[in-house]
Amino acid sequence: PGLSYTWIFNDTTLYVQEDNRRFVSQGTGNLYIAKVEPSDVGNYTCLVTNPEAEQSARGPPTPLTLRSDGVMGEYEPKIEVRFPETTYAAKGSSVKLECFALGK
Repeated sequence: PGLSYTWIFNDTTLYVQEDNRRFVSQGTGNLYIAKVEPSDVGNYTCLVTNPEAEQSARGPPTPLTLRSDGVMGEYEPKIEVRFPETTYAAKGSSVKLECFALGK
């Protein structure tokens, strides 16, 4: 708890808007991109920050490239659910649970 995840794209902070194409899981830090476009090609680096400890750690860059043959892999649609075993919440508070679909 308390960690925040930021993605850096080609040495520039990527401000991901929760839209129909991009999503950053604040539970895992994973970056999901749907319908990859040529402008998405480049190097992605995850930056994890612990504000309480005032420390950050940067992962290795991960390159994203487009396939030159234009073939898309065959993936069956599936629902990714990463709920904790138990979620506790105080009455009147807000809780955010992540559930999203992968596939075509």
